[in-house]
Amino acid sequence: MKILVTGGAGFLGSHLVELLLQLGHSVTVVDNLSTGFAHYVPQPAQLIVHDIRDPLESIFHENRPEVVIHLAAQVSVPHSITDPAEDASVNITGYINVLQTAARFGVCKVIMISSAAVYGTPQVLPLTEDSALAPQSPYGLSKMVGEHYTRLLCKQYGMAYTILRPANIYGPRQQTEGDGAVVPTFLQCFAVGRDPIIHGDGDQTRDFIYVEDMARAIVASLKAGDNRTFNVGSGVSVSIRDLWHRLADLVGWQREPLFGPERPGDIKHSVMDSTEAIRTLGWKPCVDLSHGLARTVEWWQSR
Repeated sequence: MKILVTGGAGFLGSHLVELLLQLGHSVTVVDNLSTGFAHYVPQPAQLIVHDIRDPLESIFHENRPEVVIHLAAQVSVPHSITDPAEDASVNITGYINVLQTAARFGVCKVIMISSAAVYGTPQVLPLTEDSALAPQSPYGLSKMVGEHYTRLLCKQYGMAYTILRPANIYGPRQQTEGDGAVVPTFLQCFAVGRDPIIHGDGDQTRDFIYVEDMARAIVASLKAGDNRTFNVGSGVSVSIRDLWHRLADLVGWQREPLFGPERPGDIKHSVMDSTEAIRTLGWKPCVDLSHGLARTVEWWQSR
């Protein structure tokens, strides 16, 4: 299958491209390298350095993808708060450009990677796909709007779609800027001998999904889950304080954790119900947090 991956030089994108190539697909990556790296893109995938807000016709004409997997995004919640216009420019305007160009060149399906940020503060846990959407940051809002454009324009243009709402993705190659980047933020501080700051009391909880598990969920969506929206998470609630202690033990950190003020836009608790993804996509998370963190620390220490 001929697949175009926007944002394929980034953290999740590069793992996804590796898996797609292993499965025999032909992959074209479109990435402006604002947060991605050219050397993350494995051969023989083709990397085209390009911004999704710029015209895409020549790229689609030359490569004729059957499926578009859309990962390219502004993913920093703090940046979305300080510059909501830039966030909307990438996550809404840029994405509309991708959708319209895909339709003009006969793309069969679009897979959009959304975010748990669309839910805002959950009223009931675990989160299901029917939970209320009430984003608390411009980033979450732009992802929610992107979902609506996916449903509306794909129906209008006759393309199938699948929308995936991941929990906090973590693993090798993750940068400190981005949605849910607490793991690399802690590890970077440990690496330079600086105490990581836990924002708030540390009792806030998150659902962590290993990057390879997330990549497999995207691949499963190539041939399943048409015109549906799915949560993708581990279903396990982990406090940030517990996460700190797990990482501190792995790197041999001796000092006690330090705490700072809560960050605007953060929510207190989040955990995903991924029953629908498991049932419909034939997918399930395989890497538990202990093994995933160990692999991530090993990658950081090898850099």
